[in-house]
Parts: sequence; C-alpha cells; structure tokens
Amino acid sequence: MIKYFAVALTLIAASFSTFAAPFVAGKHYTQISNNMVTSTPKITEFFSFYCHNCFNMETQYLAEIKAGLDEEVTFDTKHVDFMNSDLGTEVMRSLAVIHEVGQAEKLNHAMFTAIQGDKGANGHDHNAQGHQHESQINSREDIKKIFSQFGVDAATYDTLADSSTTDKALALWRQQQTLYNVNSVPAFIVNDKYAINMNEISTLDELIELMNYLATSK
Repeated sequence: MIKYFAVALTLIAASFSTFAAPFVAGKHYTQISNNMVTSTPKITEFFSFYCHNCFNMETQYLAEIKAGLDEEVTFDTKHVDFMNSDLGTEVMRSLAVIHEVGQAEKLNHAMFTAIQGDKGANGHDHNAQGHQHESQINSREDIKKIFSQFGVDAATYDTLADSSTTDKALALWRQQQTLYNVNSVPAFIVNDKYAINMNEISTLDELIELMNYLATSK
C-alpha cells in the first residue's frame, strides 16, 4: 500500500522579520541518528513520482525553498520504494538517471505528469474516486520514450539505469528509507540526522527557517 503525506501542503509565505518561532525537538523535528555526520550541510527530500503532494511541492514550493536555503546548504532528492515492485524499481531508476544527465526540473515534471496528469501539480489526488487519468508509465520502454524527448536516447538511458552507480544509489535510498523511518512523502531529512515533522509546519518560511536552523546550527 502506498503511503503519502496526507496533509494538504498549503504553505503560506510569512515574513522572516515577523516570524521567529522557536523550534522544539520532538515537535517540529525528530532526531533520527546520533552518529551520522555530513561534511556539508544538506537537505534531502524523499519523494515519489506517484505522490500528488510531492508533485505539488515540486511545482509550487521547491524553487522558493532552494532559493531560501543558506548558501552552504545543498539539496538532493531520493525516491522512496513504497511499491516494492518491478515497475516501482524502474521509476526509482529514472530518478537516478536524472541525477546523471541533469535537466532535473524538466525531467521530473515530465515523469510526474506522465504518471499523474497535469492536474497533479495542483494537489489533485491521483487515487481519488472517479479519477480518470491512467499512468503512461507501465514499463522501462515508456520511461525511455519520455527521456528521449529531452535528448537522452534509449541506449544512454539503459547504460545509466543499469549501471553499478544506479544500483548502489537505489540500495542506499532503500536503506535510508528504513533507517529514517520514512513512511510518508514528501519527507525532508537534514544532515542525515533530523527529520522534519511536516504536520507541525504552518508556513513556507517556517519550513525554510527550520531547514537552515537544523542544517547549520544543530
């Protein structure tokens, strides 16, 4: 069963000059590790191309989040394995290929749209009753057709998707999904040490401020 972040992401921008709420461990964030240390402060988003709230986050908020991060904070993405299927693995591999070829914004959007339809970008529930859109992704061949539209030919895709680098990436994503107890998406992990409790976040600026606080001050 696919589990997704259930609360609608209605993050409203608030001024940093007026918002300075204290962040509380166990409420706004949870420490998930004692011994993992990163050389560079980073934010990792765990998401799924099948998740409508992830599509909403991608199109409505991620650009502003990335722009608001402190200069030294990096941002990366990892695909969860909630499907535990061959197709789910192929979709995970597509993100690993995106990491290699670039064009992340265009390719991510193309993958989201192929699976959810254009309305998914506005928080449309792909699993809602009466939903008519059928995913265009049913095999690797379907994925390669999408990538070919952005200059990635089938042979290049296969080479990257089947590489040891991709195999290692997927193994790490699955391991960390379990280790960090990622049961809903989108989920944000900071420095491989803190998980942000999205249910406690009210505004976009609050989320950005918490990310910077955990990445650079904790």
